[in-house]
Amino acid sequence: MSTTADVSPLEFLQLMAEPLRWRLLDELGRSDRRVGELCDLVGKPQSLVSYHLRELRTGGLVSARQSAADGRDTYYQGNIGRFAELLTATGSALHPAVRLASLEVDAPTVRRGRKPRVLFLCTGNSARSQMAEALLEHRTHGAIAARSGGSHPKPLHPNAVRVMAERGIDISGNRSKHLDRFSRGRFDRVITLCDKVREVCPEFRGQPTTAHWSMADPAAEGSDADASYPAFVRTADEIEVRVGLLIAQLRAGKDTPCLTQTS
Repeated sequence: MSTTADVSPLEFLQLMAEPLRWRLLDELGRSDRRVGELCDLVGKPQSLVSYHLRELRTGGLVSARQSAADGRDTYYQGNIGRFAELLTATGSALHPAVRLASLEVDAPTVRRGRKPRVLFLCTGNSARSQMAEALLEHRTHGAIAARSGGSHPKPLHPNAVRVMAERGIDISGNRSKHLDRFSRGRFDRVITLCDKVREVCPEFRGQPTTAHWSMADPAAEGSDADASYPAFVRTADEIEVRVGLLIAQLRAGKDTPCLTQTS
C-alpha cells in the first residue's frame, strides 16, 4: 500500500472492503482501545487483529499512543477525520457529482426531556477534562450538560485557561473536583482522557456508555508553563475534534432523544 500521504481512491476502497478492518475502525471510532480489548470485541486472534491494525495505520486511519499507565501497552485510536477525507476524495474521483456534505455538529437545541449529561475524567482535573467540559458546553450552547473531575485533583493549569481563552471560552473561574463528587449522579456518557484514571474509574449509576480518549498530560511536556504551552495547544485541538465527533454520536444515539439540529 502507498504511504499515508498518497493513498489512492482504489487503495482506500480495497483497504475498507475487508470486513474486519471496518469493524476495527468502527470500534476505534467509539473509544480508544488496547489490542487485547479489540481482540475480545471482534473475536479474532491477536496476530490477525495486529495485522489489520498495521494496514489501517499505513492508510492513516488508525494511530497509536503508548499508555501512560503501563508503558508496555499501546492504545489505538481511529482517525475518523482522515476516513472522511479519503471517502470524500474517493467519491469525487469517481464523478464530480459524488460529493459528501460535511456534518454540522454544532448548535443542537433541546426539544424535549432532560439534557444529555457527559462526565469527563482525568487525573488532576486541571487541563484535559476541564477543556473537554468547556468545549462541549460551548459548542452545544448548553444543550448538553458537561461535567469534569479527577482522581487526584490539582489547581487549574494556567495554560488550560489560556488556550480556552484563545477559543473564546473563559474557564478562569473553574475549580478542580474529585470524581467521587459525581458518584451519585447519572450520566449518559463517561469519558476518561487519561490512561491512569481509566484504570481506577468507578462504576456510575445507570450504566452510562463509557469511552476512553488516550491523551498525554500536556503539563508533563515542558519544564514550565511557557515550554509546555505548545502541548496544550495540540491537546486542545485534539479535544476539539473529538468533541465534534462526540456531538454527532450523541445526536445519532438512541439515548439522546432531546437533541435536534437547528437550521
